[in-house]
Amino acid sequence: MSPSRDNPSSNCRFPKSERLCSRPLIDHLYAHGHKLMAFPYSIHWIPVDSSGIPCKVLISTSKRKFHHAVDRNRVKRLTRECYRRHKDQLFAILNASGISILLSINYIHNEIMDSAQLDHKFDKLIPQLEKSIQEHLHS
Repeated sequence: MSPSRDNPSSNCRFPKSERLCSRPLIDHLYAHGHKLMAFPYSIHWIPVDSSGIPCKVLISTSKRKFHHAVDRNRVKRLTRECYRRHKDQLFAILNASGISILLSINYIHNEIMDSAQLDHKFDKLIPQLEKSIQEHLHS
């Protein structure tokens, strides 16, 4: 049975192996990666050599916009949850394209949106990311 974002008991995990933690890779991503805006997110991505994992993800928010750590942590938690629900869709796109990517998801809005709104935004974000990946592959 494949994981479904409608089924909360499905195995949509976000293990350490899928997190982007390497400072040199993060610097390379921001220096040479592709950028797209999908409000309330700013997305940076770059193709990398396949490491067996289709996507390594970094989730962040600005200290300038959210001065309290509690608020930053909440935004990151909500974003992680949305990513987990949509990652099977993203992985399918990446596996069909045959590439692996580094992905940075930055929350840029200055107010915290609720989970349903963020989920709706992620529904729009994934096709934009797919279009950007396809444009890169065909250029």
